[in-house]
Amino acid sequence: MTKREEYETRTEKLLEPVMEENNFELVDVEYVKEAGNWYLRAYIDKEGGITINDCELVNRTLSDIMDKEDFIPDAYILEVSSPGLGRKLKKDKDFRRSIGNDVDIKFFKARKLPAGRNGKEVHVKELTGTLKSFTKDTITVETEFIENYEIPRAEISTVRLAIDF
Repeated sequence: MTKREEYETRTEKLLEPVMEENNFELVDVEYVKEAGNWYLRAYIDKEGGITINDCELVNRTLSDIMDKEDFIPDAYILEVSSPGLGRKLKKDKDFRRSIGNDVDIKFFKARKLPAGRNGKEVHVKELTGTLKSFTKDTITVETEFIENYEIPRAEISTVRLAIDF
């Protein structure tokens, strides 16, 4: 387990009682370095949507907990927020909750799609479709031209809920 994964996992465990007590869902925790600063971010949600007051409550509580536990030696910025509309799908619970919704998929490298209407080969780096199912190794989507298109997770860099304006 990397240092980053250890910090994220420990933070998730520390947040579990706070989430249960307030009927919140912990969507994700990430420890990342951006522009020379370390960030410890917790993304939370609840039925009906999360508010700024909810984020403030969790931020203050987590800050106190992290001061006591003090297991991250680096200086970091603590952030607590909503995962947003175009949230990343990372965990099985995210995929399960999103079945039937449109998702935007980005691939690590261009991927050949089955022949389209005109019979020509198409290579894409991104794809939007309706999430139909998932396994540990694959996700299956339906697009305008392809029904039950199974994609290996190893070839996917990110999956996000699609935002339709």
